[in-house]
Amino acid sequence: MLTGSIVALVTPMQLDGSLDWGALDRLIEWHIESGTHAIVPMGTTGESATLTTEEHLQVIKRTIDVVAGRIPVIAGTGSNATDEALHQTQEAQRLGADACLVVTPYYNRPTQEGLYQHYKAIAAATSLPIVLYNVPPRTGCDMGAETVARLAEIDGIIGVKEACGDIHRVAAIKDRVAEDFFVLSGEDAQTLQMLELGAVGTISVTANVLPSLMAEFCNSFLTGDTARAIQVDEWLQPVHEILFVESSPTPTKWALSDLGRTQAGIRLPLIPLSIEYHQAVRERIAAAGAYA
Repeated sequence: MLTGSIVALVTPMQLDGSLDWGALDRLIEWHIESGTHAIVPMGTTGESATLTTEEHLQVIKRTIDVVAGRIPVIAGTGSNATDEALHQTQEAQRLGADACLVVTPYYNRPTQEGLYQHYKAIAAATSLPIVLYNVPPRTGCDMGAETVARLAEIDGIIGVKEACGDIHRVAAIKDRVAEDFFVLSGEDAQTLQMLELGAVGTISVTANVLPSLMAEFCNSFLTGDTARAIQVDEWLQPVHEILFVESSPTPTKWALSDLGRTQAGIRLPLIPLSIEYHQAVRERIAAAGAYA
């Protein structure tokens, strides 16, 4: 079971948009040193939508190579084309990923039966453990709890990252699935409530800039220190909010550049963070200890 603070890793870029491999290596080492429990390369926060297929697989491979088995690597392999998602999942398995994160098809808005058949086809073509990913604000497609429960019965589908915005979806899923099928939060601001309802961790944007604090938050809750988790969550909430002041990962990538961890490169159609938000982002992550 995948638990704890799992970073939805940004893909570092030079100012011209080319990939910054040295910065990627350093970020990975920082996360491992900071107690991050697992890494997701090539998810939404990794700008998978604007990387070529070749770059996508290169980032997954580099992450696996640098991690070198120290923590799990959950490769983002989703697509709105089933054949492409299937191919990327097979490649992630070949490269040595521990699991894959497969977002619901975006833009083409499949039915619930279409979603079921999509994931069923991917699971049939690979033995790599699959984590479903439901994020309707991004995809225009909401995978219902009943569909998740049907998919949970398929060998190899082990959990779901839930980012529909409704915390009660956790209970709706947990009521329908076996005990070993897990739910991960995909909404940083709702993670505490989702943990209280049965989630076992989070795939987090905020962990990019505050990896130690996010790890402490998850560790506290999962080891029964709820009071400490609530306290840390109070420190984190203003950061969760400001990191979505513009389209993610725009604020996160600016924050990492301000911290000296990466350059501020980002690919069109996303553009660098508006100057009017620079001070607010800096102040909020500083208040949570990012510059310490």
